[in-house]
Amino acid sequence: MARKAAYMGMLTALAFVFSYIESLLPINLGIPGVKLGLANLVVIVALYTMGAQAALTLSVVRIVLAGLTFGNLASMAYSLAGGMLSLLAMVIGKRIKAFSVLGVSVLGGVSHNAGQILVAVLVMENANLAYYLPVLVLSGTIAGVLVGVLAAVLIERLKKIMA
Repeated sequence: MARKAAYMGMLTALAFVFSYIESLLPINLGIPGVKLGLANLVVIVALYTMGAQAALTLSVVRIVLAGLTFGNLASMAYSLAGGMLSLLAMVIGKRIKAFSVLGVSVLGGVSHNAGQILVAVLVMENANLAYYLPVLVLSGTIAGVLVGVLAAVLIERLKKIMA
């Protein structure tokens, strides 16, 4: 039990640090919301090594901490919407066993962007914001592939260490 709590604490701290690092990276492609998704790497690792409940807890704690520390309530709402839809898609993708870790990561990246666009459309009451979705799907796919490759390597190594 203590080992599991320590592992969860380490993952939470790592996800929080990755959120901070990502907030410092100046990715400006002219489209708001394009990010690498570094913290999602930790969520995927938690999903595969600890299960869906731990990944949910980690994701919510990380989003709230990062929102309170580096953002505001609006950014927290967008992150929560994207993060929860992303996690739901990743849990389903993992459970149906139709996707590898890389595929689950891409599902997460694309779903995260879709969740954020959905919230933006509802908050701004402007369906035209959905025109950003194709570009965000592309960026979510690219980020998902990069994060998925790293996650697959980490998960295999962690499974050997934790066995």
